[in-house]
Amino acid sequence: MSEDSKATHNKRLVIDGFRRFAAGDVEVLRTLLREDFVEHSPDNPSGREAFMAFIARAPVARARLDLKRVVADDDHVVTHYHMTTDDDPRGVAVVDIWRMVDGRIAEHWDVLQPVPDAARTPHGMF
Repeated sequence: MSEDSKATHNKRLVIDGFRRFAAGDVEVLRTLLREDFVEHSPDNPSGREAFMAFIARAPVARARLDLKRVVADDDHVVTHYHMTTDDDPRGVAVVDIWRMVDGRIAEHWDVLQPVPDAARTPHGMF
């Protein structure tokens, strides 16, 4: 598979999985994550089953997720989205970096930034 078609394929897998997860389907992670999945975010567990159990209890599983952009390059896919809850309507800007191996997620990194008052970001966060 060429680098472009591999990136396009991986991007499609992540977008589909993101949409399903955002609609409440936490089980989609079982098909996306490798069993030996490695998590790089502090305090989050590695391994598919441990990570799924953690995420199912995490605020992200009940949040509204508004996907803003997706960038793919070879075996990496990056998502940028706005995560909000009823308790936090301004929410958080999130960037997830996923490394794909054979059509499944092998590794994950993330960066989160609270969305400040609009006056502090005249050009917007997204």
